[in-house]
Amino acid sequence: MTTPLKLHPDRLFPTDSAVRDIARRLYADVAGLPIISPHGHTDPEWWATDASFGNATELLLHPDHYVLRMLYSQGVPLEALGIRNADADPRESWRLFAERFHLFRGTPSRMWLDWVFAESFGLDVLLSADTSDHYYDAITAKLETSAFRPRALFERYNIEVIATTENPLDDLRHHKAIRDSGWSGRVITAYRPDPVIDPEFEGFVDNLKTLSALTGEDCFGWTGYLAAHRQRRAFFASMGATSTDHGHPTARTADLSPAEVEALFARVVRGSCSAADAELFRAQMLTEMAGMSVDDGLVMQIHPGAFRNHNPSLFHQFGRDKGADIPTTTGYVHELHPLLAKHGNNADLTIILFTLDETAYARELAPLAGHYPVLKLGPAWWFHDSPEGMRRFRNQMTETAGFYNTVGFNDDTRAFLSIPARHDVARRIDCGFLAQLVAEHRMEEWEAAELAVDLSYNLAKAAYKL
Repeated sequence: MTTPLKLHPDRLFPTDSAVRDIARRLYADVAGLPIISPHGHTDPEWWATDASFGNATELLLHPDHYVLRMLYSQGVPLEALGIRNADADPRESWRLFAERFHLFRGTPSRMWLDWVFAESFGLDVLLSADTSDHYYDAITAKLETSAFRPRALFERYNIEVIATTENPLDDLRHHKAIRDSGWSGRVITAYRPDPVIDPEFEGFVDNLKTLSALTGEDCFGWTGYLAAHRQRRAFFASMGATSTDHGHPTARTADLSPAEVEALFARVVRGSCSAADAELFRAQMLTEMAGMSVDDGLVMQIHPGAFRNHNPSLFHQFGRDKGADIPTTTGYVHELHPLLAKHGNNADLTIILFTLDETAYARELAPLAGHYPVLKLGPAWWFHDSPEGMRRFRNQMTETAGFYNTVGFNDDTRAFLSIPARHDVARRIDCGFLAQLVAEHRMEEWEAAELAVDLSYNLAKAAYKL
């Protein structure tokens, strides 16, 4: 038995008919705006080679850690889904997913996937055990056509710019290939230095050796280490980067004296520093990176508050980014004070803050961004990239920080086709939020219409210097 798949035109709009009518009008003005995707983790090789995505499993299952974590939580081994298992049959991996699609009821993943199935592939029945083969065959057949190559999809969804994320050891060959190809699509990189900033990152000392060889600098001396970062940042900027990204466990910053930082660095590069030293070094490096952003103009993103790789056996078997990261309590007021005391009033710096700790919204983040000129608030992120999460973000941030100390929306995803789906959700939620303010006579509809465009397009473009 099959069930129809339908996307209701009023999905996510307010249930009150008068407010819904306002939301419809606001959404009509932003639905077709170009997509600015200023931060994410898609693979630049897709657009460098413009090769086929292969099959449904490779495109929609393997890169999506939201999907993987749900299936794993229900007892599905990642090997059976084809993760680091070349012997897995992709059709059977897809079947495991289809048989359990009911697990995603009410989740953001369900919304995004249904949008992709209906809008991208024209499927009109719900995914289930009964329709698994139909889905797999229909999606895979379309992926073999030129209309579903990476560049064609980029253009189809009116993506103006998309930023990927690479570490300092990456040679950016795929970005160079994109630039040299003559294709008009804009795919840029972002500087993510965690592997050579975090002493607890796997292979940290070997990474410093590689960075030394790559830059010609002695990265085991403090002066050479900083020079290497400046060199790589300049290279990334030459390849289109407008931002950096820092995924630290906490938002802690530090501003040590030259003698203190030299002594700390000497302990760190030995490869056996304490957890306290590792945390202090990451804290110092956030302040150092902020100073470099003052000099080179790269926008600084801080994404703290995840206990990475919480499941050690899964990490050792499959590596990072397989759905085993867990949010933690995260402070900002005291943690950011050293950095802000040094750079918080500098008009040449933009810092975009994110959080996985919603308790910090009204208490810490909104007041900070509502005061310091350098600070902007990133959107509801990761576990909170959901209709309810977006509404909580707007409700708690707006009253203190306003709309214009935020940066609109970014999708922060590895799953390419979820990008237009996620932006559609964000636009609908924001239009609903604004419609309520209009209905309460807290702003005029023309103001809400301007704000809807800003939240959907202008704020991200301006904040990320795109």
